Amino acid sequence: MTRPVTGPLAGIKVLELQGMGPGPFCAMLLGDYGADVVRVERTASVRAAAGPPPPDVLARGRRSVGIDLKTPGGIDALLRLVERADVLIEGFRPGVTERLGIGPDVCLARNPRLVYGRITGWGQAGPYAPYAGHDINYLALSGSLWSIGRDGEAPVAPLTYVGDFGGGGMLLTVGICAALAERASSGRGQVVDAAMVDGAALLNSFLYGMRAMGLWGEERGRNMLDTGAPYYDTYETADGKWISVGALEPHFYRNLLDALGLDDLPRTQPGPDGWPALRARFAAVFRTRTRDEWSAALEAAEACFAPVLSPWEAPEHPHNAVRETFVAHDGLVQPAPAPRFSRTPARIAGPVPSPGQHTGEVLAEWGFAAEDIEKLRAAGDIA
Repeated sequence: MTRPVTGPLAGIKVLELQGMGPGPFCAMLLGDYGADVVRVERTASVRAAAGPPPPDVLARGRRSVGIDLKTPGGIDALLRLVERADVLIEGFRPGVTERLGIGPDVCLARNPRLVYGRITGWGQAGPYAPYAGHDINYLALSGSLWSIGRDGEAPVAPLTYVGDFGGGGMLLTVGICAALAERASSGRGQVVDAAMVDGAALLNSFLYGMRAMGLWGEERGRNMLDTGAPYYDTYETADGKWISVGALEPHFYRNLLDALGLDDLPRTQPGPDGWPALRARFAAVFRTRTRDEWSAALEAAEACFAPVLSPWEAPEHPHNAVRETFVAHDGLVQPAPAPRFSRTPARIAGPVPSPGQHTGEVLAEWGFAAEDIEKLRAAGDIA
């Protein structure tokens, strides 16, 4: 695999212990930014693999090695890789890597410059730390899930965006980059402990501020940004599709009324008591045209609108096409690396690897002699 020679993290070596969700997302981002990411797969996964790898976008841009983390030889091989790594990412339950003999204390003793990134749902400590959980549970405990939904209806899980990816993988990426920046002056690595419940709570910071300023009530679906206000919501169109409006500011609101032809309405936004009637007017008008017809009518209106696109439509929209927000890589349309860097552009480093595809290549590149690799393979410590 040809790896990028540019990117803000070019030259950084990352070990990713095979996991799900936020850990792979973090590793994907680091790879997009130029790091050399090596995924450590279970040897059972390598031996069970057949045919081409699945088109898992989160697995793009890294190499794959198979190491058995339940044998002394496999653990020793991993620790030899740790000695040359800048970052290690693990997403096991608390205490698992310690029991395997590859916890932070052991790894930092082998490589004091290592940034040891770990991601869990509940965190490394606390009453819930040993429990199983999923994104919806972390959002629930953080206070985030309660806030998402319409008035009088149940909370709605926003897929796994808030916990797994925003409050989990993205936060771990920020933490790792911050630790690498600090290491440049101190010369020392450290542990980055990211928990999805912490990250989901952090994403709620704005809400605590708005509540303290008297701008957010305690009822779900009755506030400015939670579908309470009719001028910040989505509306069904004549073809069963949807339009979003976000006309929060007074001048955008006036522009929206003009574009909708609602000349009889006052040009000032009503208070909450007037929201139900206004919502009914908006809903009736939006049902008179298709989504694309409304898009054409609203594009020049400066009304803070956008068509609600499916993930499959989004790559084809002219704005996304001009910006190349989505790219086709290895025959698969997928989101492009982001954000954008002026001097050291991010890029997809390569296709999704097959499990264990690069075991011999990586071990040799990271300092293993050929005879050592053969011994490890013969013993079943690597695959």
